[in-house]
Order: sequence, then structure tokens, then C-alpha cells
Amino acid sequence: MQWTSRQPFVPPSVLDRLDRARLRRAALRYAAHGWMVTPGAYLSGRRFHCGRPGCPITGCHPALETWAESATGDPARILGWWRHRPHAVLLTTGESFDVLEVPSALARRAPGIGPAAVTADGRWMFLVRPGLPLRPELDRRLDVVLHGTGSWVPAPPSRMPEGPVRWAVTPDETGWRLPDAGTVQQLFAGAVAPACPLSVPRQLSTSRRAA
Repeated sequence: MQWTSRQPFVPPSVLDRLDRARLRRAALRYAAHGWMVTPGAYLSGRRFHCGRPGCPITGCHPALETWAESATGDPARILGWWRHRPHAVLLTTGESFDVLEVPSALARRAPGIGPAAVTADGRWMFLVRPGLPLRPELDRRLDVVLHGTGSWVPAPPSRMPEGPVRWAVTPDETGWRLPDAGTVQQLFAGAVAPACPLSVPRQLSTSRRAA
């Protein structure tokens, strides 16, 4: 028998169906734990498409103009959204949780403290209890973003141009419990040098990136 290392050909339609099923399962699971879900634009090549005629946004963004009002935990609506397109799974912030988005250098200060997702380009997203503003020393950082009311984040296994979003610490590992935001910010603040502000442009909140 002759062995080959070549991967079998899988029709694009099958891949699309598998992708939709995986994203749909994730969205339903988040919703079952009380996390509000809204569909994001789907990735095609290097560009995101939301289906809205003339939409100029090429990066990850909500598929619905009324995404904040439409976010839901209703399984029937979620099934409908992921029936035809492999939408990114977006989680709205500010109600069930806030998200602290930080670079990997800061992320190492809070290993395993709570659910944390990471993008392929190295941005970490820590889910924390909502309502606490950024400490001044973190607010001065150009690479730290607090996602609260009016924002959203892409959740695993959503695909970005650089690769899929993945869990570094899964919600299951923490029993779906969220850490206190002040505790996490304190860990990050310990790595901040007050006299060394970064010169890179601030990573805008995802809600503003979608505007």
C-alpha cells in the first residue's frame, strides 16, 4: 500500500458548512451561560463582509447596524443568524462582563486568573466583572483598551485574517466565573513604567473601529 501525505480535497461548500456549525455551537454555548451574542461580518479572503450594501469597513465589525439592541441569548435567533453565513461570534461588553484588551507582555502578569482569549496577532482579552474604569496608569497606555458599555469583542473560534481567536484560559477552566476587574488591573499595573508611555497608536475600541 502506498501512503501519501497530501490532504484529501474537501469541497468549499463542506468547509463552509463545518465552519458555520462550529461558530453556531460556540455562540449557543456562550448564550446558554448568559453572555449576549451578536453576529459579526464573515471573513472572505482578507476582508470581512457583513452583507450591507456599500459597507466600507474591511475589518471585523458587527453584521447588524443595530448590533447592541439585537444582541441576544435566544437560541432560535442565534440559529437563524448562523444558518447561511459563517459569521464571526461577537460578545457585547458592559453588562455580563467587561473586557481588558492588552498586549502579551502585560498578559503574562495574570496567568489563569480568569477567562482569557487571544488573537493570532497577540492581543489578549481578559473577561472581568463589569463597571470599573481603567486605573490612570493603564489608561495612559496606548495599547490597553477597556471594552465596556457600547463595545464588543470577537470570541473564539471566530476567524481573523491572521488566524482564529482562541481561548488561552477557557471559561470551563474557571467555572465560568469572572475575576474582579480591580484585581486584574492591579496585576497589569505592576508591569507599567509610569515614565515610559508607548508611542504606538492606541488600539481603538472595537465599537469605534466599526464606526
